[in-house]
Amino acid sequence: MSDSESAAASERRPVPGAALPLALAALTGVGIAASGCAQAYPALLPAGLVVVVLGACVAGRRWVVLAGMMLVAFGGVMQEDASRLPAGLSGADLDVDARVVSVDEASGMTRLMLDIERCESPTGLPDCGRVERVRVSVYHAITPRPGERWQMTLRLRPPRGFRNPESFDYGAWLWREGIHATGYVRREPAAQRLTAAGMAPRRRALAFLDRHVEEAMPRRWLAALTLGASGQLEQDDWDRLNATGTTHLVVISGLHVGLVASFGLLLARTTARWLTPRSWRMRVWPWWFAAACAVAYALLAGLSPPATRAMVMALAGLWALSGRHAPGAWQAWWLAVAVIVTGDPLAVWRPGFWLSFVAVAWLIVIWQGRARPVGVRGWLWALCRTQLLLAPVMAAAVLLTMGRVAPLAPLVNLLAVPWVSMVMVPLALLGWLMAPLAPVNGIIWWGFAQALSLLQWLLKLAASAAPLWEPSSAQAPWLAGALGVLALCWGLPAVSRGLRVLSLALVPLVVYAAPVADWPEGALRVRIYDVGQGQLVALETRDTLTLYDTGPRFTSGFMPLTTLWPPGRHFDRVIVSHSDNDHAGGVSALTQQYAVDQWLAPRQENIVAGQRACRRGQRWEENGVVFRHLWPPEGRNELSQNNRSCVLQVTAGEHRLLITGDAGVAAERRFLLDVDTPLDLLVAGHHGSDTSSGVQLVRALAPRHVVFSAGRDNRFQHPADDVVRRFRRRQSCLWSTAHDGALTVWLVPGDAPRVRAERDTARGGQC
Repeated sequence: MSDSESAAASERRPVPGAALPLALAALTGVGIAASGCAQAYPALLPAGLVVVVLGACVAGRRWVVLAGMMLVAFGGVMQEDASRLPAGLSGADLDVDARVVSVDEASGMTRLMLDIERCESPTGLPDCGRVERVRVSVYHAITPRPGERWQMTLRLRPPRGFRNPESFDYGAWLWREGIHATGYVRREPAAQRLTAAGMAPRRRALAFLDRHVEEAMPRRWLAALTLGASGQLEQDDWDRLNATGTTHLVVISGLHVGLVASFGLLLARTTARWLTPRSWRMRVWPWWFAAACAVAYALLAGLSPPATRAMVMALAGLWALSGRHAPGAWQAWWLAVAVIVTGDPLAVWRPGFWLSFVAVAWLIVIWQGRARPVGVRGWLWALCRTQLLLAPVMAAAVLLTMGRVAPLAPLVNLLAVPWVSMVMVPLALLGWLMAPLAPVNGIIWWGFAQALSLLQWLLKLAASAAPLWEPSSAQAPWLAGALGVLALCWGLPAVSRGLRVLSLALVPLVVYAAPVADWPEGALRVRIYDVGQGQLVALETRDTLTLYDTGPRFTSGFMPLTTLWPPGRHFDRVIVSHSDNDHAGGVSALTQQYAVDQWLAPRQENIVAGQRACRRGQRWEENGVVFRHLWPPEGRNELSQNNRSCVLQVTAGEHRLLITGDAGVAAERRFLLDVDTPLDLLVAGHHGSDTSSGVQLVRALAPRHVVFSAGRDNRFQHPADDVVRRFRRRQSCLWSTAHDGALTVWLVPGDAPRVRAERDTARGGQC
């Protein structure tokens, strides 16, 4: 073979892509950081830098690039850990200069996202100079705007949230969003504006929408669909999207970036044809212009992981279409992974990152090697096939990451995706293109509003017909596996028709035959939820669910109860000990979003219409578990609000539980003789305040386990030191939702009580 033939053969030989090794290197760096090696070996990062330098001398440039990618991703995660507010500054007043990133108005307050430029902590306390981003609330009259710089005094605490089973983890959300502290703005000293906001295209675009779109819903959806400002959507919007499995519709995707790039390419090539009519096909700059449009739009949308992935893959597509070497769909996919993980290592912890890449990977699998559709009929069939094959994969992914599934999601997406993709998004982007022409722009966006109305009607209809379903933790993996098998059988080539037909029966078979955790006879599951400075206890038998108290309602209007169960959940009974906000704050959520068969509350507390009075001697039985009210006495009384709390004892076999609400020492003395002993579990009165859990009660009951339902760093300093010492002297095992998270206690006849804490803390239990 001649030299020229050898050279030609080498050019035809496929060259291994660099994208896959780069992505794996970045993911390895994140994995090492997440494994805790850096905490165990703090010299790991400088040692890695030394290895890279030595590798440059030995292994060559390619190896150095891979090691560098790994170290960049590793360092990004470690930087986030180092930037968290030191625990020693929790509750301290910090003087900061900060730039306002976003402003979120809520009832009675304003929530700010701030980028910290300067931070000074009080003398003698740890340095706060490494804190970069915080989320704070404002409860007084200041009017910050995004982009402004302010000097203010903040009271912060390390980022953390409630820890409850199978519910939204706010602390994990703070971590993956790169928020290093939370807190509020102090009234004194007064905050001062340092500089006005500079020019920001995204902020100006949102202001343009506020001025030119009168209706709130189209304005919110235009912001989300075209600018990536999903924070503009209200909770009702998210509830409807979640209930129908269509949250992906408001993500800046390849469709958006592709349309913008196509508009840019069409405009540039038309201009080139006009300027150079004889050689316009050979011009390269129109492709560069289209690429610049794609990058600019992704920047405008905030470079979220889906937008960045779409941008990288659009650039790869433009490169291939312009006649250059085609990198291939998988190389573009891996390159997008490498770019995102290196630039934003915390994206690996975001469910949206994995959902986005899984969806695109599956699209590559089901379309790779297939001929391009031809004609209207071909494109319609391609669209239907894509949605039908994508639906089970996405349902399985959502089920594994979020523990829920929308039953009608495949059908809804079959209609909603083409409607949004082919009608709403083009109208929205065309409206922006015609923004200088006010009448034309108004007509286009009016059409968008009408299209949105039809979409909302479809989503409401689907959500009411088949509400969101949350299978049990035992069923979820089996159902996700069945959905995955179904997708593989129909999406992969060379699978027999018989196997495909059999896979259709697999999902309903799993729904009915998947193993369900066996409920022991006469057992009671007690779950004391972590709801901050408040109380919410769920008492569950085999067939019934009773709530004791409903948790607090915060100043912002947020009720932790809404994160624990999906809307529509049925409760057999709700007992509200008394009307204090920390016990009855979630009542409005229960009346509006959930179904409750029976309400119980003290006679003189007006909780809801139609409530029954809890009273001493009241008794009922459910699945062999006996419930009995020990307090308050029957009829009207002159007791204080706390002292007329409903006191409940529950008996499961030989096990006993006592919940006393906020009843004080005086009330304890009056119902103490009615308590059956021995007592396995006591939910301490008044969150551990020294007004409850008196000496007589502690000595007489000597409970085996005691739970304090209190908020971390609460201003009341619950539980009180004297109360803790009383229980310790009786050798009780002490738990606190503030430190241990939610506590789940199984009281099974014939077995010892089993306690599980959501947080694995060294001080948990103190037995």
